[in-house]
Amino acid sequence: KAGGAYLPLDPTYPAAWLTFFLDDGQVPVVVAGQRIKERVPKGVYQTILLDDLGRVADFPPLAQSAPAKAAATPKNLAYVIYTSGSTGQPKGVEIAHESLLNLVHWHQQAFGVKSADRASQVANVGFDAAVWEMWPYLATGASLYFAEDETVSDPESLRDWLVAQRITISFIPTPIAEHLLKLPWPSETALRTMLTGADTLHGYLPVGLPFLLVNNYGPTECTVVATSGPVHSNDSTHELPPIGCPIVNTQVYILDESGKQVPMETAGELHIGGMGVARGYRNRPELTAQRFIPNPFGAKPGERLFKTGDLARLLSDGQIAFLGRIDEQVKVRGFRVEPNEVTATLNEHPHIQQSVVVAREVAPGDTRLIAYFVAVPQSHPTLGELRDFLGARLPDFMVPATFVRLEKLPLTANGKVDRMSLPAPEDTKLERLLELEHVDVDENFFSLGGHSLLGAQLVARLRDTFGIEMPLRVIFEAPSVAELSSEIDRLLVAKVEAMSEKEVQRLLNSMPETSSKILPK
Repeated sequence: KAGGAYLPLDPTYPAAWLTFFLDDGQVPVVVAGQRIKERVPKGVYQTILLDDLGRVADFPPLAQSAPAKAAATPKNLAYVIYTSGSTGQPKGVEIAHESLLNLVHWHQQAFGVKSADRASQVANVGFDAAVWEMWPYLATGASLYFAEDETVSDPESLRDWLVAQRITISFIPTPIAEHLLKLPWPSETALRTMLTGADTLHGYLPVGLPFLLVNNYGPTECTVVATSGPVHSNDSTHELPPIGCPIVNTQVYILDESGKQVPMETAGELHIGGMGVARGYRNRPELTAQRFIPNPFGAKPGERLFKTGDLARLLSDGQIAFLGRIDEQVKVRGFRVEPNEVTATLNEHPHIQQSVVVAREVAPGDTRLIAYFVAVPQSHPTLGELRDFLGARLPDFMVPATFVRLEKLPLTANGKVDRMSLPAPEDTKLERLLELEHVDVDENFFSLGGHSLLGAQLVARLRDTFGIEMPLRVIFEAPSVAELSSEIDRLLVAKVEAMSEKEVQRLLNSMPETSSKILPK
């Protein structure tokens, strides 16, 4: 009513970021708890400490006079959320009241929100999904329940919390939702709708879950959600689940590099128009002009499109297939590869709970795919098994060169897979195993400090790298690199003789370059 706007501050963000947000946003008043107050410069902003306000019951009663008329108009600024930028400097996205109201009204109608609903708040406060988690429910008179960080980070605890709190509708960031979908759920759960988004959904809804799964897509610059659609059980396709159809008062265009609409089922850059498009970036007129462009298809003057930088295609049923970031496409051995497609296929393996495939340049001009995966509890998929699984479903150039097993995938504060925090693949050389700088081909494994436990690790690494089963006793009988190479030669020859020509080529492509000296000629 006062005509002001808000800017959410996450206390876990670096102090330098918080200060930048406040300065760039020209914020006069900070309403915060002690954690935020301690992390912003003293004496610069008028600070109202929530910890000192006491209980609501202690406030004097409101005057009985007629409430003041709202000073805000639909075009007024409602909130600003800062997102990371490609240059390293965060950019503030400005969202107007009319855009937020469009999101609220669509959500209330699409999901039948009533005052009796119990919704969850699990997204980070600095993440735009938190906007979506709050306002549709508060504007309806529904209840909002906040989950502790420790609960959100553990899928089983989060499931138990959702059930115990009788949550009826919940947004769960995609990487966490993919864990929840693989857990057993009680049939009597109150949860009727699970909303997901913020990252690529790699699988369909398992059969038998007692709630509806809805996949959503939308950049911060388009007021959280631009497209939405239910995800049903579908075991017959290897493609990623679509991101649905445009929400109310939203238009989607898939354009080629010249700005023309592409035919159906053809890939192009996703552009979004309509009520949800943001004003632009705060204090960044040049960047705003680059990303928010005039809408050549608009019915009214001044309409704009947001260039998402995402690759998509329109499906025959009107839904949209998300194909990944345009700048995430990579070339591997001369072929253009979308890592998300490899991720989706790897996630079909029965022993894979979650995975992400990334591309890394190991040398100038030599880009390789690396698969990071979390295995299903109590399962132990071998790297050779995973390579064979992908090789039977994808071209050879799309099979990752390296697989790295993790306890869990690292996530950003916004719930997306944190690709920058993925560990570098472990060196599998014998020097690494023995923690030595150099091992001569004729030196004895055990004389250099090797023992049966390290021998077992070496056997496992040979199995993962070459797909061969070498008995541990062979290391005792042939303990030097030269002798082991001869034994590997023998086992590989036996394996190759039983293979087809295509299987041999796949094996050769999966071998690290350092193994070429011991491959059978």
